[in-house]
Amino acid sequence: ISLSQQRPPLMEVKGNLELKTPLVKASSRLPLPGSRLKRGPDQMEDALEPAKKRTRGLGAVTKVNITRPRGPPLRTAPQTHGQTAAQKVPKKTGPRSTARPLTFVFSVPMLPSAAPPMVAGKKPGKRPAWDLKGQLYDLNEELKRYREKNQALDRDNQQLQEQLKEAQQQAKTLGTECSTLEEELTRVRTQAEQGQQELGHLRAHVSEIEEQLSTKEELLQELQKEQLELQEERRALATRLEEQERRQQALEAALSSSQAEVVCLRQETASQATLLAERGDQLHGLEMERRRLHNQLQELKGNIRVFCRVRPVLAGEPVPSSGFLLFPPGPAGPSDPPTCLSLSRSDDRRATLSGAPAPPTRHDFSFDRVFPPGSRQDEVFEEISMLVQSALDGYPVCIFAYGQTGSGKTFTMEGGPGEDPQLEGLIPRALRHLFSVAQEMNGQGWTYSFVASYVEIYNETVRDLLATGTRKGQGGECEIRRAGPGSEELTVTNARYVPVSCEKEVEALLHLARQNRAVARTAQNERSSRSHSVFQLQISGEHAARGLQCGAPLNLVDLAGSERLDPGLALGPGERDRLRETQAINSSLSTLGLVIMALSNKESHVPYRNSKLTYLLQNSLGGSAKMLMFVNISPLEENVSESLNSLRFASKVNQCVIGTARANKK
Repeated sequence: ISLSQQRPPLMEVKGNLELKTPLVKASSRLPLPGSRLKRGPDQMEDALEPAKKRTRGLGAVTKVNITRPRGPPLRTAPQTHGQTAAQKVPKKTGPRSTARPLTFVFSVPMLPSAAPPMVAGKKPGKRPAWDLKGQLYDLNEELKRYREKNQALDRDNQQLQEQLKEAQQQAKTLGTECSTLEEELTRVRTQAEQGQQELGHLRAHVSEIEEQLSTKEELLQELQKEQLELQEERRALATRLEEQERRQQALEAALSSSQAEVVCLRQETASQATLLAERGDQLHGLEMERRRLHNQLQELKGNIRVFCRVRPVLAGEPVPSSGFLLFPPGPAGPSDPPTCLSLSRSDDRRATLSGAPAPPTRHDFSFDRVFPPGSRQDEVFEEISMLVQSALDGYPVCIFAYGQTGSGKTFTMEGGPGEDPQLEGLIPRALRHLFSVAQEMNGQGWTYSFVASYVEIYNETVRDLLATGTRKGQGGECEIRRAGPGSEELTVTNARYVPVSCEKEVEALLHLARQNRAVARTAQNERSSRSHSVFQLQISGEHAARGLQCGAPLNLVDLAGSERLDPGLALGPGERDRLRETQAINSSLSTLGLVIMALSNKESHVPYRNSKLTYLLQNSLGGSAKMLMFVNISPLEENVSESLNSLRFASKVNQCVIGTARANKK
């Protein structure tokens, strides 16, 4: 037991007089085993009650703190049959709680007095209030007694703490042994469970083995049966083997004879291959000879040829007189196609001396071929098919359709409206012929490719007739240029060059070109072509095995109307535009005639650049090219003046002779 403050009793009494504090009761929780300390703090405080009564009103308080450990009370187990039971101490997992102070309150008298007289065996009586010294003496004596009791309690507490430590050590040892036993028990249980599982697995495995054994026994029985069957089959196969061996011997004999035949056949195949190669060389030579003879035939017919075609009278037009147009028979008789044309013209300004009108003047013209009004489209193409073949052989070919407006130029080149195959023009028929012949030439090792373009020349401006979208109608963007430095090939910039391989692709291009071509109403025709349209097909051929290449353009040109200024103009606000168109057309046609005349006369300068038309076609007009002009005339008497002009222009062209054509081969 420790005092909260260590100071003299007199000072304590003085402090009590000053503070005047009441007494404070404090409970003690010190565990006391057995009967050693049977009084609690309350009984101890009751023992002090006389002293408190004696000092009531003086009020000094002395606090005594007793500190003890807050631990669980110890329990003792009874001993049976010589065995000592271990003290059961509950396990503590957390830290031990700290000691809690025990507070005692003592009242000390302020004034010392002599001790009251003590009667033996009796407590001293109550001192009077004025005997402060005696009261202080009594308190000192009582404090001494309490100090002795405190020492005794300290000794008891120390013993109890030692017993507690021993009990805790025993509890710790027992806890360790218990944990070890629990772990051992867990391990044994785990082993038991594993043993049970293994026992279950073994039982299942035994069952599975028994099932497998039964299955194996059944399989063994089946195999034994199969073995018997196989033995029977082996005997049958042995018999068949003997038969096969006999057949093999016979086949080996036949094979030896067949091998001898194969050797003979190989020799024959080699000879056939050699013969085939020789025949291929002969066929190639014959093809080259065919091309040469074909070219000679075309040259004999003339590298510049002129055909005349007279269109039939359309519904609603006046029928001409019987002697207006005459077609004399050919040189070989009536069965020979006509080559001459006779046109009669009456002149009202001329008269005889008697005043009667002068007889009509007859004009005779001779051409390479004349097609009367009843001629069909297939007859016209048959006459030029050999010329189209020359383009496939590598010779540049140019075919013109010349004549006044409404004479049938566009019908000759492109065909009539609708999808009637009888009305197809030269362009679709020529491409169909080229595709067919190219397919046949594939068997001889030749491969051909075709690239088409379609332009028009309107007022000396080149326009792309195959343009689509935003470029449609923009002719200023197209110019005629050389394909490359030092190249003689000409190309039109910004124009579409479309590869074609079938007739449907060509038909689509022609349909698009008809929509884009510049046409206008004139006095001669409700819808007249006011531009030159040029369809170009670039043909490229290659014989890979022999390293041969050939290429040439095929030009099919539908020229603008060739009528003079007065009859062809339309009255109205667009008269100046029509006049400018007609002047440009006549200028380009005149340049075409000058170019042909210059080529015929072997002049050093040929005026190709005077016109966009001749400049574009210059590679197809020279000595290495073949040219054909269709002069189309109207059968009506009212157009006799324009018909005569067209026939005279065609006659001049027919009289021209250009040098020998050369194929473009590499």
